[in-house]
Amino acid sequence: MFLVAVTSCPVGIAHTYMAAANIEKYAKELGWEVKVETQGAKGVENEITKEDLKRAGAAIIASDVRISGSNRFDNLPTLEVSISEAVKTPKDILQELKEAL
Repeated sequence: MFLVAVTSCPVGIAHTYMAAANIEKYAKELGWEVKVETQGAKGVENEITKEDLKRAGAAIIASDVRISGSNRFDNLPTLEVSISEAVKTPKDILQELKEAL
């Protein structure tokens, strides 16, 4: 499965990138391919493209702030979680998404 995700925290520094790394790590353990867009202090990095969205089977939005372009995910099964959940329990989040699909 190909998964897309967006991570963003209020400050846009540490938690944004920790959550992205954790989602990538545990998605890989499940055998999933993932692309994680970060929306942080440096702006949008690793932006999810229209082609990515066409390929994606699901999305995760891990954020405690409003993300840019959230309407891109309207046609995808999307799990929304807090940034702290993505940092602390990424395995649980991905397992929840797997069971929902």
